[in-house]
Amino acid sequence: MKKPTLIQQINEGLHDMCYIWAKEMVSTIKDEGVLIFFILVPLFYPLLYSWIYNEETVHEVPVAIVDMSKSNTSRAFIRHYDATPDVKVVCHCNNLEEAKQLIGKHEVRGALFFPPDFEKEIARGNPTVVSVYCDMSIMLYYKAIYQAATAVSGEINKKIQLHHAEGNFTTRDEQLSTRPLDFEEVPIFNSTGGYADFLIPGVLMLILHQTLILGIGLGAGTARETNRYRDLVPISHHYNGIFRIVLGKSLCYFMVYSVMGAYLTLIIPKLFGFTQLIGGKELLGLMVPYILATIFFGMMISCTIRYRENVMLIVVFVSVPLLFLSGISWPQSQMPGAWRAVACLFPSTFGIRGFVRLNTMGATLADIQQEYQMLWIQVAIYFFITCAIYGFQIRQTQKHANEQEQLSMQEEPVESHKT
Repeated sequence: MKKPTLIQQINEGLHDMCYIWAKEMVSTIKDEGVLIFFILVPLFYPLLYSWIYNEETVHEVPVAIVDMSKSNTSRAFIRHYDATPDVKVVCHCNNLEEAKQLIGKHEVRGALFFPPDFEKEIARGNPTVVSVYCDMSIMLYYKAIYQAATAVSGEINKKIQLHHAEGNFTTRDEQLSTRPLDFEEVPIFNSTGGYADFLIPGVLMLILHQTLILGIGLGAGTARETNRYRDLVPISHHYNGIFRIVLGKSLCYFMVYSVMGAYLTLIIPKLFGFTQLIGGKELLGLMVPYILATIFFGMMISCTIRYRENVMLIVVFVSVPLLFLSGISWPQSQMPGAWRAVACLFPSTFGIRGFVRLNTMGATLADIQQEYQMLWIQVAIYFFITCAIYGFQIRQTQKHANEQEQLSMQEEPVESHKT
């Protein structure tokens, strides 16, 4: 046979790649499990998650009061405390043990304790203490209870200081006595101090990462279960090249998640009014390497998946650790070096960091150069690892086919002799 020219080989490779892309697209549409993780979960799960945290902050947190002083100052403190929007005084307890029992039953989320000598110590000019007990299981409750108590104590301290001050004749003198050094608190990047603006951008990128890997893993598990020798690559003349297989499959996943990525990063923040400072150029520059790195990472992991159920156990188990390793809920600088190294293995780490800085902090691609470069490095590394594994799979498939063919050829003469 005449050796095909380079142009013919390229045309054959492109034809096979399109064939594999079309077959992968059809199998994705027909597979209910893959369709759920590729379409339904990215569509509806972010809506549910964003709707739950759409309130941004908590208000009217129930608090118990243990007032052993029963003085004018303690009652004034309680009135001002109850008037804040963050907390609500729901009951007065006779002792601290009773308040602790209510906290244990979650009937209240915290308690304020005033000692018996509360007002006496103030009258003597000595410092006194208001003890704040908080339910630490949810940090938002702790933040509301503690910050409200701090704000009220600051106002009470100001009045006590003015009462004991001498020689203050004007309002300006009072201001200098109570607040000689003025300051203004300006929250940056998250002006509302809301929980959703802080957490949701990272969660959206993690949802994209995890659902994509789940869908690829389920598809690989299905391929192993349906193929003749339970190999990842079927026996077909279209599957003879490594690059055509990897590129054909990845093209299918990239097309689907280009749409899902735009939905998660543009439409969801717009629907719920989250902070959105990212531009189209920056979003495109980040999402292309992020989706590609996740695709090749998922294809690499899927080569080890023997059954469809395995990928669900692995991916769901690592979802929460990946969110922590990204550095949005715990400072990256405070992580041990070993965990920082583990975090560098996952595309979600750099995708979440880059998207949060672009979308919430108004950064540019030049500002996230480290995350941007690491994503492209992961694209290259995981692509070649995936190609190497698929090459091994092709050799295994051909080996099984040759063994089966030789076995059938050895059995044919025996059958004819018996006849």
